[in-house]
Amino acid sequence: MRFQFQLLLAESMRSLRASLSTTFAATMTVLIAMFLLGLSIALGSWVVSWSNHVKKDVQVKVFFCTEHTCEREVTLQQIGVVQRQLEADPRIKEKGVTFISKDEALEIMRKRSPELVKDLTYNPLPHAFEIQPNRAEDVVAIAADLRAQRFAGVEKIDYGRATARRIIRVGQVISIIFFGVVLLLLFASGLLIANTIRLSIYARRREIEVMKLVGASNWFVRGPFMLEGVFTGLAGALLAIILLLVGKEIALPAILGKVGADSDVKALAFAWTALILLGLGLLLGAAGSGLTLRRFLRV
Repeated sequence: MRFQFQLLLAESMRSLRASLSTTFAATMTVLIAMFLLGLSIALGSWVVSWSNHVKKDVQVKVFFCTEHTCEREVTLQQIGVVQRQLEADPRIKEKGVTFISKDEALEIMRKRSPELVKDLTYNPLPHAFEIQPNRAEDVVAIAADLRAQRFAGVEKIDYGRATARRIIRVGQVISIIFFGVVLLLLFASGLLIANTIRLSIYARRREIEVMKLVGASNWFVRGPFMLEGVFTGLAGALLAIILLLVGKEIALPAILGKVGADSDVKALAFAWTALILLGLGLLLGAAGSGLTLRRFLRV
């Protein structure tokens, strides 16, 4: 077994040296494909992360009665009933229920828009809960369920319908586009690599036919070409990773210095991107060689 592998390895290295031009073309094809795919993964995962960050602004708000909006002001007992119901809802994040008293709300308003509250003789703002769902898409259902329960002391339940729907729709479109682009690039990369390897194999079709005619098995013929594909895919993926690393260390800081980024908006970790590209490079190289070679094995 070890001798066979050494023989296949030696044959693949000989073939690589004998066809440097096609090997270089295949490597450059893998390099370009993996570089574009790496850029798409980095940019796409960053955009999806930004979308998830924006979705955090989608909240359900429960406003309680005041003595000026209802017959009587809400009691602490009524507030407690609503709070227990919210904390038991699995669609709401753990510690995602925040109570804001009327005094806190007035203080927040005073900091944001002091001109609106400077002449007030009383506090017109209500007690309220701000609710952060696990998924932004659940805000409609959460708000509808709360309205259906008709809690005593609750005046209004709001989630900013138009804004919430717009944010959710944009997030869904971004996710679909990201995964679509990655799949498209993956498919295009596979075709480019397979076509480049097909040219290399076609140039050596006579050699393959002779090997088959003297009794070589399909796997013995296929082995060196698959190893060539693996080496080509590995080399192209490694070069793409090096280029992406250079861009990450040089270009990215300059861009982020101008754009700015929230601390929780991040692309997929570079180590994971590198592993994905290495795995895909190896897989596409080996699969491209193996599948392309099938037609030449029918001798």
